[in-house]
Amino acid sequence: MYVVKSPLSDANLKTVSDALQGGLVDLVDLALVAKQIHWNVVGPRFRSVHLQLDELVDTARTHSDTVAERASALGVSPDGRAATVAVGSGIDVTPEGWVDDTTAVRTIVEALGAVVARMRERIAATGDPDPVSQDIFIQITADLEKQHWMFQAGNG
Repeated sequence: MYVVKSPLSDANLKTVSDALQGGLVDLVDLALVAKQIHWNVVGPRFRSVHLQLDELVDTARTHSDTVAERASALGVSPDGRAATVAVGSGIDVTPEGWVDDTTAVRTIVEALGAVVARMRERIAATGDPDPVSQDIFIQITADLEKQHWMFQAGNG
């Protein structure tokens, strides 16, 4: 079997691969949480929140693919399996059943806040060992912070 060889040292690869794996887990879970709420949101702002959640899902899925492919490019096998995501995510448990629009937005704001904080840690961790991966985390964080702002504005 062919194994992709990383240009990074073993120590740097460990740091970067941990950051990439953690980022992948958070992004996969963020997409799942947003889609779960998307299916269950109710209330006067249903349509706007419903559509905004789909935008977040698209953003999280796009970035999860970028992160996974960066890991692969460095010779690290990405792990986005459900069991891995369930134990490694930094997002709190999502409400069960129907979710009123205000609670839906609050839940997403909290989830985005948690993911953004962890992405910022990954920016710091990857700066020296791999500026390429750091650049990916910077872009992801910028996009998620924009989503965070937009959802916060929705609840005033």
